[in-house]
Formats: sequence, C-alpha cells, structure tokens
Amino acid sequence: MRLLLLEDDVMIGEAVLDLLRAEDYAVDWVKDGEAAESALRSQHYDLVMLDLGVPRRDGMAVLRSLRARKERMPVLIATARDSVQQRIEGLDAGADDYVLKPYDLDELLARIRALLRRASGRAEPVYEHMGVTINPVTREATAGGLPVVLSAREWAVLEPLIARPGLVLSRAQLEEKLYSWKDEISSNAVEVYIHGLRKKLGADLIRNVRGVGYMVPK
Repeated sequence: MRLLLLEDDVMIGEAVLDLLRAEDYAVDWVKDGEAAESALRSQHYDLVMLDLGVPRRDGMAVLRSLRARKERMPVLIATARDSVQQRIEGLDAGADDYVLKPYDLDELLARIRALLRRASGRAEPVYEHMGVTINPVTREATAGGLPVVLSAREWAVLEPLIARPGLVLSRAQLEEKLYSWKDEISSNAVEVYIHGLRKKLGADLIRNVRGVGYMVPK
C-alpha cells in the first residue's frame, strides 16, 4: 500500500515515516501543502495522512481540493488543532478520520488499517478467499489451513489483489504499491513476486489478464 504523508515537523515526520515503513507501507513524505498538491495530482495513493498547519497551503485546502476532484482515497487528519469545531470542519470537508497530536503510534496504525479496510469494501480484519487467508495485522497467512511465510514485497502485491477479487491491477499499479519515490524499481519485480506467491499459495490464486494486468478471481 502506498501512502502520502503531509507533515512539516521533521521530528514527527521521521518517526511516522520509520513506523510506516517498518509496517511495509511505501510512503512519500512532503512538508508543505503545495508539494502535497503536486504529489496527489501525479500519483495515486491508497491513503493520505494530512497535518493541517503546514506551510504554503494548509492541509484543509489540500483536502478540499482533493475532494473537489472527486478523489476517493481515505484521508486521515493528524493535527494538534484540537477544538471540536475544527474536527467537525475537517470531517465535513471530506476527511475520513481524525487523530490528535500527540497520538499513540499503535493507535495510528490501527486507524490506518481500518481506513484501508473500509476503502476496499470490507469491515473484517482478515481476508479469506479461495482457501487463502491473510491477516494484515499479524502478518500471518495460510493456504489450505497451513501457515505460509510471505516477504514484505509479496504482501504488498497480494493484499490489494485479494482485498478486491475481480479487480484487475496493472503492473504499474502494483509497482505503486511496492515503491516510494526514493526506491529503485526493478523492471521485472512484480512478475517475480507474482511467481513467488503462486508457488506458495497456489497457481490459480492470481491470474494474468492478457495485456492488462493481474487479478484474483471472484
């Protein structure tokens, strides 16, 4: 999953960046609203985490612009602005959730997972399909009831596919889930991880759609 982090406090930004990358999210970090706007217009993200009080263009303006373009990715506001009226304003502008600084890092991760589940149309925390079960919280996977060890990159490819059976994702879309701006992209990385997943979870779980991409069948 690829996330955009808008945070101008370097200490907080570095802590959140390390936390999210340790959970195997691909994260792009920007420190002002104009940079966030540019990123959101050029890149698809699975979730956006916004601070409100940032330079050049505040987070609320970024949020309103995002929703005006009919972009539906979940938005989590993380800010020190703690008045009830400001929280109401953020939620009414299109935010999906709100966490106040200083926030607990475990709670932050739980809120991110919940928003990603909701965005994929699921409420349950565990994905189960075609005899394969994955738990994004514990990073446990089973195939036919037997435990399977998946690498972080295999998780990053499998999770968006199994979350939405029938949805075709192109190689470029899957690469977006794997890499942030600073990562070097291998030309055949997606194919390598798909091959590994088929060996571990069964050859029929992930199918090629010729000339389009990959999907988990319904």
